[in-house]
Amino acid sequence: MNRYTKTGWNLAYVAVVIGIGYFIFISSSKVNYIWRWKAIPSYIVYKSHDAVNSPFNGFVEGYKNGKLIVKSLNGKIKRFKIEKPEVKKGDVVDQGDELGYNISSKAGPLLVGLYTTLKISVIAIFFAIIIGIITGLMRISKNPLLKNLAVTYIELIRGTPLLVQIFIFYFFIGTVFNLDRAVSGIGALAVFEGAYIAEIVRAGIQSIGKGQTEAALSIGMNYFQLMRYIIMPQAIKRTMPAMAGQFISLIKDSSLVSVISITDLTKAGREIVTSTFSPFEIWFTVAAMYLALTYSLSFLTQILERRMAKSDR
Repeated sequence: MNRYTKTGWNLAYVAVVIGIGYFIFISSSKVNYIWRWKAIPSYIVYKSHDAVNSPFNGFVEGYKNGKLIVKSLNGKIKRFKIEKPEVKKGDVVDQGDELGYNISSKAGPLLVGLYTTLKISVIAIFFAIIIGIITGLMRISKNPLLKNLAVTYIELIRGTPLLVQIFIFYFFIGTVFNLDRAVSGIGALAVFEGAYIAEIVRAGIQSIGKGQTEAALSIGMNYFQLMRYIIMPQAIKRTMPAMAGQFISLIKDSSLVSVISITDLTKAGREIVTSTFSPFEIWFTVAAMYLALTYSLSFLTQILERRMAKSDR
């Protein structure tokens, strides 16, 4: 494909995207709905007014260099850093009276929910990798006990819905072991994704030619050395795209932990919708925030793949 043909197809892609955007715009304008996009930023980051109260009875001596000077009845002088004073020089103040307030930026419910989602996903991915690698090695083991245990775990987890597993973790396992709801949610995600990662690890290991295994054993390597230096480095490179897809799936699946009252991004969005009756704006924003997470992970994975490819040259 020459340069001009490629440019033509890229322009066609841009035209299709613009057409889809125009269709969505026309469709939304025909919906009898009042859009309130201006309120969305306040649910991500908002300006907080932090009140400053007087700790004693006294009177205001003045305001200088961003500090309010208050003198108590016993002659003690104290300076308060206040951006917006609500009293002036000579005013009498009692203990507990508001002297003014400071303005600060604070994370809104959607940003807090995004942080919770990210934290849960990262921890779950870490444990899912450990579970997946161990189970994947058990899956290809010649020991019938280890192999059958791995097969049973994989088939059982992949054959039941994640939502049901979250309920089992929270209401049964969590009750038996007195687990926090966050621990139950992370555990359910890790166990669920670990089953899929195990199959990815198994496929990656079995894709390595047997000749390399035989060569490594012939020079005196044991099984641990074989896996560490020969098999696993190659298997990781080959399974990186599949692993990335599974991690992205985990981030999206983490939205289900909201059913056990974990205030993640999805639950934060649901609570805002309940109070504002603005479902379209909130859910579009929530979707965009999930997309930002998954795209960032996909982008980092692509960079890692390119670096691994360079190391093979």
